[in-house]
Amino acid sequence: MTDSMRPLVAAGTVLGIGLGGFFDGILLHQILQVHNMLSNRRFPDTLVNVEINMFWDGLFHAATWTLTLVGLSLLWKAAGRKDVAHSTRGLVGAMIFGWGLFNLVEGLIDHQILQLHHVIQRAPQPAQLIWDLTFLAVGGVLLIAIGRHQIRKADAEVLQASDSTYRVRQIA
Repeated sequence: MTDSMRPLVAAGTVLGIGLGGFFDGILLHQILQVHNMLSNRRFPDTLVNVEINMFWDGLFHAATWTLTLVGLSLLWKAAGRKDVAHSTRGLVGAMIFGWGLFNLVEGLIDHQILQLHHVIQRAPQPAQLIWDLTFLAVGGVLLIAIGRHQIRKADAEVLQASDSTYRVRQIA
């Protein structure tokens, strides 16, 4: 990756992690209500367990909000630098990469290693495992691959544009 892309990709990756977490929390925890942060340990079948899960969901949202702010700060700094490539494809690719990275890490740690919750908490086995593995494959690995592909394409475009500018300067 060219040096001119690194700050943009870093900002986009952190933004993608934060926004990916927001998407997970809002869609899966609040709208669809298929799991909460601790729903495998504290199934939300009593008011006390609902309150405990809500507290930990709140901490999760605070963390994703903080990551989103850090990503915006990094993007603001990168946008103000003349030596940083301004590539929409690179930024969006990095955000998709970050979202996939969030899903993969969160899925491996929370679903598999610590077993704090599963994608579809109420699903019977083996369906629960199938949902978890599908989430890792599609929401994690596939998004990472798509993001990396877009970052590479953007990097090649930036490199080609800088080579063209260099050649024009040599001719003049």
